[in-house]
Amino acid sequence: MKKIIIIAITLALLIDTPRADEGMWTFDNPPLKQWKEKYNFEPSQSWLDHVRLASVRINDGGSGAFVSSDGLVLTNQHVGAGQLQKLSTPERDLIRDGFYARSTEEELKCPDMEINVLVYYEDVTARVKAAVKAGASDKEADLSRKAEIASIEKESLQKTGLRSDVVTLYNGGEYWLYRYKKYTDVRLVFAVEEQTAFFGGDYDNFTFPRHDLDITFFRVYENGRPAKVEHYFKWSAAGASDGEFVVVSGQPGSTNRLLTLKQIEYHRDTGNPLQKHVWTARREALARYSKTGAEAARRASGQIRSLDNSLKRLTGQQEGLMNPRIMKKKEQEEKDLRGKVASRADLQRAYGDAWDRISAAYRELPAKAARIAFSTLAPSRLGALATNFLLYAEEVGKSNNQRYEEFRDSRLESLKVQMLSPAPIYAEMEEAILAAWLEEAQKTLGASDPFVKAALQGATPAAVARDAVRGTRMIEAAARKKLFESGTDTILKSDDPLIALVRRVLPVIRELRAWNDEKIKSVETSAGQKIAEARFAVYGKSTYPDATFTLRLGYGRVLGYEEDTTLVPYKTTFFGLYDRALGFNEKPPYNLTSRWREGKNKLDLSTPLNFVYTCDTIGGNSGSPVINRNGEIVGLNFDSNIQKLPNRYLYIDEEEGSRAVAIHSAAIIEALRKLYDAGNLVDEILRR
Repeated sequence: MKKIIIIAITLALLIDTPRADEGMWTFDNPPLKQWKEKYNFEPSQSWLDHVRLASVRINDGGSGAFVSSDGLVLTNQHVGAGQLQKLSTPERDLIRDGFYARSTEEELKCPDMEINVLVYYEDVTARVKAAVKAGASDKEADLSRKAEIASIEKESLQKTGLRSDVVTLYNGGEYWLYRYKKYTDVRLVFAVEEQTAFFGGDYDNFTFPRHDLDITFFRVYENGRPAKVEHYFKWSAAGASDGEFVVVSGQPGSTNRLLTLKQIEYHRDTGNPLQKHVWTARREALARYSKTGAEAARRASGQIRSLDNSLKRLTGQQEGLMNPRIMKKKEQEEKDLRGKVASRADLQRAYGDAWDRISAAYRELPAKAARIAFSTLAPSRLGALATNFLLYAEEVGKSNNQRYEEFRDSRLESLKVQMLSPAPIYAEMEEAILAAWLEEAQKTLGASDPFVKAALQGATPAAVARDAVRGTRMIEAAARKKLFESGTDTILKSDDPLIALVRRVLPVIRELRAWNDEKIKSVETSAGQKIAEARFAVYGKSTYPDATFTLRLGYGRVLGYEEDTTLVPYKTTFFGLYDRALGFNEKPPYNLTSRWREGKNKLDLSTPLNFVYTCDTIGGNSGSPVINRNGEIVGLNFDSNIQKLPNRYLYIDEEEGSRAVAIHSAAIIEALRKLYDAGNLVDEILRR
């Protein structure tokens, strides 16, 4: 992997070519100029509005699309896997076996899924910036901004009843109010078997050619009936073709392309290695637990797969930063902007100190980073729930604009759904996770660390986890509901041993959060706002903001590529799936389910299965619809190749094989009709 990434980045940085397909563009600033100049595509405002309203955010961590007027939502199996796991039992494993509801009566209600549609957006930058008084310190400015954002969100919620989030763009350069129509009655319609969605396992993850049918369908309901939606994507039966112009509409999770050089150096030297440490420790704990039995393996499999995916992605991103040429490129970008600012006295006066202020703040962060990372109980679902209960009880007693942002009035309804979720909690797994996490915190931070001392009080991690988990009443949703409804005073005084554990460590967690907010985040926001304004002054609004798990547009072509000395075709087919399985004698992870093994002769094996395309994507884009000029679905995004991984920090040019990977729309129809006997579902998708 390392060799491929370094070669790709090196060549990309040496070749002076336009970055034709770069960008994760907001709907208020779509790349109309680029579309027209390169692809002769001039969409109407109604086309853009339709795409926005047919695209959805799945708050489990992915994207999706309406594909029928009856609220049918298409996304990836791996995006829906958390809900599949929560709906599974030892007797009915929906991850392993998949699911199909042949009627709406058979559709399964998800315990805690939320789907959002962006129905309105408004620039509130002037109002947020005006809330900061001249001469305010970074801390004072941060508090003023947060208070104004809280007021905007609350006013919007009270006025419209819609979920209302103020989104920070360009690292503080702009603030936008996003209003979402929210669906919390979401039901499972169809899911493939995980082996079908993840054929090739971690070996084939972030590679191409690929042979996966990574799909799941949900349906949103209102008032107990399937929701009627006006905007949904029509289906292209022919699907993506070689060289075709396509657009991807989804929710990219996070990029760091606008960070300063000092911030990126922190990621390279401290942040990413620490993140790897955290994720590896969590994965190893789950792996140990999974070996205790078949049921334990079933319970832990989803989290293990997710962590494997995250670790592999992080490895690619870190190897990109270890390449001197990528850092040289970031250094040059910053030098160019600072040089242009310095050449104008007015800009230098207004913005010139911003980079140095961030550098000064970041000198303090490495010494605190491990404490911030490990002073939490969040790796345990029970630990996270108990923390939220106690924080809720403490925060809602404050005025709305003084609370942590996740406890503002505009967020409480969504938070309550998670806190009272009826999804099963497995005590044995929670105890194993919590014990392992506390042990790793003790090993990393030392026995004298304030968090470790407060959590353990001289006992062993295993004993603390055992007493907290075996004694808690929070495993059952009914008990959580009763505690929640009993009022904040009862929560604060609860003798539940898990809440008692949280009560001991919460002062440490709050202290570290306050330090991070004051010393790092407030400086980042104030200085980041200056850098954004400097960038606007020098370059205009010709670029896009970093990804924030909000709706964006990407564009490009369906296109194969060269890799080393060979060519990679733009597509794979069902022929390739069976050939790859046969080539490994169906040894896992290249084994076929019985449905696919026995159904081979039912399929047109020449049907395209997966394809690659040049749109700029990242994690969070999973489940994004890939559409053509007519707004028809030609594919469904589910992955990227290895060459693309460092694009968190710097766009990797399409010329060097950076590609997103999608499922071909024709493959979905072929498999649903001929292997899954899902004719009703196909008819609904294709119905005009």
